[in-house]
Amino acid sequence: MKHHLSTLRASCLTPLSLAICAISCGVTSGAHAAESAASPAVPVALSASLASHDIDTAVVKVQMVGDDVLATQTGKYAGAAMISGFVLNVISQWQLPNGVTALAQGTLGAVQNAAGQLVSTVSTLASVTGGSGGNQAGGTGANPNAQATGGQSISVNGVSQITQVAGDKNTGTNSALIDFNSNAVTLAGTANAPSATASNSTGSIKAGISFGSNGIRVALQTPAGLATQTIMPGNGQIAQLLQIAGNNQQVANALQLNLQTQQMSASMLRQLGVLQALQNSRR
Repeated sequence: MKHHLSTLRASCLTPLSLAICAISCGVTSGAHAAESAASPAVPVALSASLASHDIDTAVVKVQMVGDDVLATQTGKYAGAAMISGFVLNVISQWQLPNGVTALAQGTLGAVQNAAGQLVSTVSTLASVTGGSGGNQAGGTGANPNAQATGGQSISVNGVSQITQVAGDKNTGTNSALIDFNSNAVTLAGTANAPSATASNSTGSIKAGISFGSNGIRVALQTPAGLATQTIMPGNGQIAQLLQIAGNNQQVANALQLNLQTQQMSASMLRQLGVLQALQNSRR
């Protein structure tokens, strides 16, 4: 039994800065193609109130809120002056049913030195391993009669996650996460290598990653489909795409941005304490 699942999640974001701080929150999308269909996307909204406290007649009212309202909301946030560095990890992995694994991963890091200047580092790794060749149509799980296309033509100013699946017993996941962590893990790879590529002996399975002036691109190509990640700081785009046309495929795109913050001095902590005390006294 064949299913065609296509999901898209997007958020309108401002252009990316050096630390790609335009990722406003962690987002995840995925599809499991077997005997179930994908659930429709739910728009972001604020729950206004319950129409009634009676369980039998309770109805949740939802009201869409615009940017003009959200802009006045208060809360905790990280200002640009607080960010002292970042570590960006990107990884794509494809496991075929015959045991072949295609992998592309990389890390971009930037920290401030004693002079206040940003010092960047980069590492990349690409590999195709395992299996018994990986070029037989049956062994790879590829289905020549299945198609998963169209996702490449979608352009979003912000974060887009697209999963297209045609086949059975497939698992595909796109995930993007932003975190504040001073002890971020750096993925294994060749230091100071802005790009890496790998393929099997026949060239039917390829893995590649590149860091360039125009952004970051990760791509896996197999007989059963395609997995890509594209980050373009110039126009504020982060795109994750999965296209699976086959059976028993295990695919994942993952992006993690770890923002490092400066330690607050004792005098700054005292100033904040006095400010909060004054604010509380006015209530």
